[in-house]
Amino acid sequence: MDDADGRSRIGGGRRKVLGQPNPIDPTARQPTRQISFRRRGGVDPGTLSRRNQSVVLLGQSGDLQSPSGQALSITYRLLFPPTMPKLRFFSILVLLIIATSAKAAELINSDLHRFRIETVADGLDHPWALAQLPDGRFLVTERRGTLLLFDRPGALPQKIDGVPAVVARGQGGLLDLRLHPQYRDNGWIYLSLAKPIGDGALTTVVRAKLEGTRLTQLETIFEPPADQATKKSIHFGSRLAFDGRGYLFFSIGDRGGPTTPENLAQDLASVTGKIHRLKDDGKVPKDNPFVDQPGVEASIWAYGTRNAQGLVYDSASGRLWETEHGPRGGDELNLIRRGANLGWPIVTYGINYNGKPITEERRRPGMDDPVVVWTPVIAASGLELYRGDKFPRWRGNLFAGGLVSQKLVRMELNGTEVTKQEVLLEGSGRIRDVRTFADGLLYLVYDDPGRIVRLVPAD
Repeated sequence: MDDADGRSRIGGGRRKVLGQPNPIDPTARQPTRQISFRRRGGVDPGTLSRRNQSVVLLGQSGDLQSPSGQALSITYRLLFPPTMPKLRFFSILVLLIIATSAKAAELINSDLHRFRIETVADGLDHPWALAQLPDGRFLVTERRGTLLLFDRPGALPQKIDGVPAVVARGQGGLLDLRLHPQYRDNGWIYLSLAKPIGDGALTTVVRAKLEGTRLTQLETIFEPPADQATKKSIHFGSRLAFDGRGYLFFSIGDRGGPTTPENLAQDLASVTGKIHRLKDDGKVPKDNPFVDQPGVEASIWAYGTRNAQGLVYDSASGRLWETEHGPRGGDELNLIRRGANLGWPIVTYGINYNGKPITEERRRPGMDDPVVVWTPVIAASGLELYRGDKFPRWRGNLFAGGLVSQKLVRMELNGTEVTKQEVLLEGSGRIRDVRTFADGLLYLVYDDPGRIVRLVPAD
């Protein structure tokens, strides 16, 4: 399930509850006068009880939201003299609630690791992708067409000039971002975007170099056929993945084609609904599967995909993993093989948004089956294979983000099979992308609220 205007079609998932209420002192038996206190958002965390010498915030629990977006069940207790001015009392009380919420949110337990969440950047406008430069600075794309640079977590971002024009409509705009594997030597930054073509748009891949706060030496790596552009504002894809051997993979969605066999995802003359492979300079590799077939787009590596917004290459095994949005039901994790047909829309586990079936077929000879199917959907966006050292028991695991589900899903692998899934986060916001860098931490890009956070070990 994806979303035509960047918003969810179905409500998000249920929030986890962290923490437990603490006991209160039941010994005081004097008559009390109840004072209601209501926190912003309509949550009533407790009741104030005035006695002869003190005021106590009783131990009721309430659904308070932590900085990580998790719902907390927390009890507060406060003692202070009754002579203190009421305004000052409530100011202290609010500060206490905020501090206690933050403290309780610091640690999150998972099956294999404990971690806390740190904010890297906030107040962003539908961020899409993140990259870390060798000097530790960060680049982030915003869907509206803005590329931002910030020096460190919490720093004010700088706007980068020289970004190509984009069609920032619906799901279109400035999309993925990757550094070349040899960035230290060549300085190339790769971007995917919805390029304006006539009165329509289609996914394009470009590269450029960063000089100060400006992109220079802009080159087009993939130029889509102008006659395949469409006015539709959905299903652009798009993710980029390098294999470390001089090749670039990228996805283009089916651009909202019909849920019938006429969908261009099955048409090898169309670039839409495909996984593509090019050399890092944009040239077509001679060993691409359809390179010698007339009338076929030579960049195609695999086809029959709906809207892939997760793509990662495992250099150790040579496997290319992909996540894509299904329709209503049927989000998929796929292993992308050379020349493979993933089946959309001939086979699918999803149905139309109006509830009508797309097909009765779930599998067909000659079409690759998904490794994982999510129904209900997670609205899969962003995929990372963890290779870092900060979470050693997660090494070799896949991490998938979810938009409408607001989930972060961890997947354990045994070769080409997923043996276990664990939801690490739920209800904290719409996760657009998942990344790891040289520091070994796990970074999440939230589409809404627009922010970037990182998971930091707390074992």
